[in-house]
Amino acid sequence: MGRGLLVAAFDFSTAHADEFHDWYDLEHIPERMAVAGFGACERWIGDEQPTLSVATYDLDSVDVLRSKAYASIAYGNLSVWSKRVTAMCKRLLRFEGTQTAPSDAPAPDGARALLLNAMNVAPEAEDDFNAWYDEEHLVALARVPGTLAARRYRSTEAGGGTHRYVAIYHLASPDVARSAAWKAAADTQWSARVRPHFRDRIRILTRRYVRGG
Repeated sequence: MGRGLLVAAFDFSTAHADEFHDWYDLEHIPERMAVAGFGACERWIGDEQPTLSVATYDLDSVDVLRSKAYASIAYGNLSVWSKRVTAMCKRLLRFEGTQTAPSDAPAPDGARALLLNAMNVAPEAEDDFNAWYDEEHLVALARVPGTLAARRYRSTEAGGGTHRYVAIYHLASPDVARSAAWKAAADTQWSARVRPHFRDRIRILTRRYVRGG
């Protein structure tokens, strides 16, 4: 089984921002970093919407999320603080999946931004969608100057999430995803054929969260 990914995205505009960040920084992230099988645990803030939060967790595999160690801090065992803070926020996405391309690349060092794309696709277009992503789209965006990593994931049945596919792009800055080179790589004839079949798309461009920044 390939590497795994856990993503949590929130709109925390209805929460207390200071408490939201304290909870993430002082409890939530440290708890998960202590679980065997968790790798990079990274926080990101919406570049144009600073009340959007994305957290990405690299996993040795999604099986980490079935471990006793993770279960002891998650699901029905969430802390009182976790329940309090998340109840004040709007959850946009919780995704758990297995990396499909490239098969074993970890999160890179030095990224100052991250682009998250989550979506479903109409069943009749799924084969074409997957071929487009693997043969053209991911490869082209990975070559754009400033793209540090381009990775793609498919959800696990056990995850019970709302979205089947996620792609994340670690970037040197948010401006990479607004560049002419990015637009040229993304806008192709094949892309135009596939896009009408996207469903439930969530696209969030973020910058790296810096505490107190």
